[in-house]
Order: sequence, then structure tokens, then C-alpha cells
Amino acid sequence: MKKAIVIVVIIGMLGWAIYDFVAPESQDQTDAEPNGAMITSPTDDSDNHSSLQEGDMAPDFELETLDGEAATLSDYRGTPVMLNFWATWCGPCRAEMPDMEKFYQNEDVEILAVNLTSTESSMSDVEEFVTEYELTFPILLDEKKEVESAYRVSGYPTSYMINETGEITHISVGPMNHEQMVQELKEME
Repeated sequence: MKKAIVIVVIIGMLGWAIYDFVAPESQDQTDAEPNGAMITSPTDDSDNHSSLQEGDMAPDFELETLDGEAATLSDYRGTPVMLNFWATWCGPCRAEMPDMEKFYQNEDVEILAVNLTSTESSMSDVEEFVTEYELTFPILLDEKKEVESAYRVSGYPTSYMINETGEITHISVGPMNHEQMVQELKEME
């Protein structure tokens, strides 16, 4: 009897492992991996719009900043922009923030960091994160996932490099390091 129970448990575990390996491909959302792997989010393909691509014009938007001010992408026309989608709980997002701050401080570029606010536990988490990392670039709050949806964000972090005329010149799904940011800025020129 004990052998039968052990065999059933082993078969059940094997079945679960196979299901867990295959299932994320058919699900809308994949959970964070303990090793800090990229997080994917649901996408709404019901309206049949294709994903944004390099060469497309960046959709304009208006969001409130962490400081309570309104900011639109078009406010930054004439300046290269790094548009970054991130969350406090995202390990890869945390890893790239110091490089983003260095990039912002040392290059002629504007960074708009769009926090995926609807995924956060609380606003205080966002405020504490900004303080902890000493971030000085604008933090925008996407509370209704409108901008995330417009940009078809499929993983966190995702960055869009946008040139002075508003054209997307590079899309990076996953964290970028300082050298990559500088290289993409140079290629924009």
C-alpha cells in the first residue's frame, strides 16, 4: 500500500512538472522566477494591432508623475528619450536602475520611467524605491495600464529609445546596462 501511494505521488509530481513546463506558453501571464528572470504580463490582442516596432512613431500619452504633475511624451520632443516600463518588485528592473540614473546624469537624454502602478502593493513602495535608488528622473504612474497597453509591453523591464522626432529607434525587452544605453543613444544621432 505504501509503495502504491509513493508511486501515485511520483507520477503526480512528474505530471505537474510536465504541465508546469508546457503551460506558461498558453497562459497570459508568467510569474517571476526566483533567479530574477524577466516577468511577462498579459497582453490584449483582441483589437488585432501589431506590436510597436523600431521605426514606428511612439504613441503620445499623458500620465501623472510621482510628484503629482502631468507629463506627456510630446513635452520632450526635440530631446532623445528613454521610455522605461518597470515595477519595484521586478528584480531585473532593480538591477538596471543605477545604470539608468548614471545614464540620465551623464548624457543629454530624458528618461521617463513608467511605473506599472497597478501591479504595486502600495504607492509607498514606489516612493521608497525612488528614495532608496536616489532616482532624479521623472517617475510616471500608469495606474490604469493604459500606456503599458498602448506600448504592448510584454515583459518587465522594457525600454523604448525614442529620437528627437518621436520615432522609436530601439526596443529592449529586459534590463539594459549603461554601455548599452549609451550605444543606443549614439546610434540615434
